[in-house]
Amino acid sequence: MSSYSPKEIAAFAIQSGVAKSQYSVATLIILGFMAGAFIAVGFLLDIHVINSLPADWGSFSGLLGAAVFPVGIILTILAGGELLTGNMMTLPIAWFARQISGLSLLRNWFWVTLANFVGSLAVAWFFGHILGMTEGDYLKKTVAIATAKVNADFTHAFISGIGCNWLVCLATWLAFASKDVVGKIFGMWFPVMAFVAIGFQHVVANMFIVPAAIFAGQLSWAAYLPNFTAVFLGNTVGGAVFVGLAYFMAYRSQLSAVAPR
Repeated sequence: MSSYSPKEIAAFAIQSGVAKSQYSVATLIILGFMAGAFIAVGFLLDIHVINSLPADWGSFSGLLGAAVFPVGIILTILAGGELLTGNMMTLPIAWFARQISGLSLLRNWFWVTLANFVGSLAVAWFFGHILGMTEGDYLKKTVAIATAKVNADFTHAFISGIGCNWLVCLATWLAFASKDVVGKIFGMWFPVMAFVAIGFQHVVANMFIVPAAIFAGQLSWAAYLPNFTAVFLGNTVGGAVFVGLAYFMAYRSQLSAVAPR
């Protein structure tokens, strides 16, 4: 067998949550910075792919951009990174299994959120603003994407956040399923591509695109805060409830008998 069973994946996810809860603050900051930067680079690549495509290509151009965006999560999972949205599944499922405390969960989320934000800002500032990779010829596309996100009302942004992290955490779930690198890449690729193509909102991706528009003088931090709150909460529900809790409840009676390597 080249993959693990769903109940084995659930056990892996719990083990991952336990391990993450024990990381030092320094480790969380370093790996969180890397993950934030990786997701930002994936979004930057997306913008550069779709920017000059003909308007009459319609949604196909969006699909092409979505097809390259997953490089961010691939780097995070395989090279190493602490991504808030994935941790919104692994830490809660470990908490549901009573393997970690609620305080350790919140500790992880706090430092990873902060580090993801700094990593995303670094890419937005140095690559996007200083090098002009989200401005100049790319400014119109950057602003259009960022404005659409911050203009969504709370309910729409919240529900969009649920859909996004349901798919992102399923991508992480499928990465746990495979025993080889190629399988992990394919497992992650399609759910992430789907959330981008659909247009769901990802709190860490927004940490890049909205500040990029702010650095260009097109949006404000005050306009960003409500979006951040709504998408953060939606992503939390998508990862913790729709993936973490759902699979924990499905396999809770069998997890004690599963001991994956």
